[in-house]
Amino acid sequence: MKILLLEDDLILNEIITEYLESKNFEVTSTYDGEDALTKLFSSIYDILLLDVNVPNINGFEILQRLREEGITTPSIFITSLNQIDDLKKGFDVGCNDYLKKPFELEELGLRIDNLKKTFNIDANIIKIDENIILNTRDFILNNEGITHNLPQKEAKILIYLVNNANKIVTHEELISNIWSYEETPNASTLRTYIKNLRKILSEDYIQTKKGVGYSFNKK
Repeated sequence: MKILLLEDDLILNEIITEYLESKNFEVTSTYDGEDALTKLFSSIYDILLLDVNVPNINGFEILQRLREEGITTPSIFITSLNQIDDLKKGFDVGCNDYLKKPFELEELGLRIDNLKKTFNIDANIIKIDENIILNTRDFILNNEGITHNLPQKEAKILIYLVNNANKIVTHEELISNIWSYEETPNASTLRTYIKNLRKILSEDYIQTKKGVGYSFNKK
């Protein structure tokens, strides 16, 4: 499971990173809001841990921008801001939990475990339906006993669509979350990936919203 950690206190950042890695999480740590935003628009994460008072772009602004872009990745604010107005603002911009500093690492672990249960996040497995399972570590999809080795980009497109099931995902949103800034896929490339996924899953799962994007119908 991939976690992005934004914490500008170098020592605390290192402590949290070591703790999460000891629990076998893959951690991307950053100390700066602008750098965090760049990473968030170039990679997919399962959970976000965001400090608020960080350089350049604060945590509230980062999460608000993500939510406005339709990115629904579960998030926890970890912050020393402990007034009720701060708590209210955190939830208003779209956080799923709010952890006040100082805190015990075990409490952070419990809150992450709770998000995993709430959002059905597994370290390696996404259950698309009763008969279709995707291993996100090696990108192997098992459909009723038949295995398919998905190319990385196809797998990441599928993961993103499943994580945003039953909502319209625009072409631009998919591209910004799957490809890095250096890569610029054209529309036909994206259509090819979607076509390949439909062959494996069936036509019913990924619906085209003409001129807009796609919607994944989770059953």
